[in-house]
Amino acid sequence: MGKRTKITDKPALQSRITSDNVTGKEKWFGYLAGPAGALLLNAVLASYLNVYYTDVLKLTSVWGGVFLMLFPIISKVIDAVTNVVMGQVIEKTHTKAGKARPWLLFSAPLMAVTGILLFTVPNASETVQVIWVMLSYNLFYSFAFTIYNMSHNLMVPLSTRDTTQRGSLAVFNNISNVMITGMIVALVFPMVIMPAIGANKQAWIMLMSILSILALPLTLIEYYFTRERITEENASAGQENVSFRKQIKAVFTDREWLIFMGFFIVWNVGLMIKNIALIYYCNYVLGTYNDGITQTLVSALGGIPMGIGIFAVWPLAKKFGKRNLTMAGLILYAIGGIVCCLFPHNMVMVLIGQFIKNTGGLPCSYVMSALFADMLDGVEYKNDFRCDGISASIQTIIVTCATGIASGVFNFILARTGYIAPVFDEATKVTTGFVQNAATQNAITFCFVGLEVITAIIAFVLLGFFRAEKNIDKVQAAIRDRREVK
Repeated sequence: MGKRTKITDKPALQSRITSDNVTGKEKWFGYLAGPAGALLLNAVLASYLNVYYTDVLKLTSVWGGVFLMLFPIISKVIDAVTNVVMGQVIEKTHTKAGKARPWLLFSAPLMAVTGILLFTVPNASETVQVIWVMLSYNLFYSFAFTIYNMSHNLMVPLSTRDTTQRGSLAVFNNISNVMITGMIVALVFPMVIMPAIGANKQAWIMLMSILSILALPLTLIEYYFTRERITEENASAGQENVSFRKQIKAVFTDREWLIFMGFFIVWNVGLMIKNIALIYYCNYVLGTYNDGITQTLVSALGGIPMGIGIFAVWPLAKKFGKRNLTMAGLILYAIGGIVCCLFPHNMVMVLIGQFIKNTGGLPCSYVMSALFADMLDGVEYKNDFRCDGISASIQTIIVTCATGIASGVFNFILARTGYIAPVFDEATKVTTGFVQNAATQNAITFCFVGLEVITAIIAFVLLGFFRAEKNIDKVQAAIRDRREVK
């Protein structure tokens, strides 16, 4: 870890972006089209991998329900460790391509291969299947996707110091994440794909192989059409490597950093549990199993604000401030959740609640990475060195652990409340879902529409203490002066 990591500096592998200012080509290819492949694959996995484990492989009852509770949590602990390691690897990477971008290139084929392995679980004994699931899951999440996600999350903070240009890139980046992947996962999958494949294992393997392979060329596009201007700036100023211990001390003694990460933890815990519960809620509480319409309506009408928000959120953020807009959105988010909680079986009221919730969630979806970048500039101002790698590590660890805890807790709840997995008939190729008991339905309802009311309120309170955006112009001016002196 003490040596500098070298990735090839060959001209053929250098960025196609040469302008000192952010370009349209950079926005459309590097931040919108390029990330779409990996983010789509991850979005599908986040929503449906647990369904594959519970409904296709039927692992819910393995070890009395303990396996699907402990396996995601333990795997995410491993993932958390690899995130810390990857953060330091990025910090010690010095190439003409930057310190994070080269790892996008490295991750592209790895995600394609390990994404396929997740679903090609052999028809063997329970022990063999359990081992395959654990190995393939960690190869993808603790290795391949960790490398990609760490690098991808640093693209906006390392792109430029210009807050307007950086904000624009943040919006484009989240259009790819929220709109492109969201529309496919929220509309196409529940309406067309899920009713067609049901619990058919071979159909799942074919589908996920296509999505895994698609991520490869698109990730290469992201690599070629992004640029780390801040890394280049620091390299020209002769900034030296900073020890891991010094970085840890810098971030964990920074007030704004701690507040942002606290907010990020609370937001992601609620979000991850809601996401994993969505399909089960639409199948067993609000609608019927894979009816092709319930999940589509919940996702489509609830997601309409995400499309409108592309044009509205950044102008509003510039006028009122990113933090203030996010806080106002969290109030709406909680109100929408309360509406859903009061009428969990009423389609009309749930759709109204989801619309209000997603309107309130717009700032969190589109400007969070810009707030993250402001906070990192503040840390640099106070310490005179960047803490990108360690911050991205911890941010990814938060998402990682939230995902594992959400999966483990939710699966344990399903097992303990008597969840009944659907049955696939090989002869007729038809999947039959069952009506769940009241305890299971109530637990699913709380996970989908109840918990986020609580997390939205906590997140609102935390953001009230966040001040990184307030003095960002002075902070950046001081950093520029230091660089000029060096």
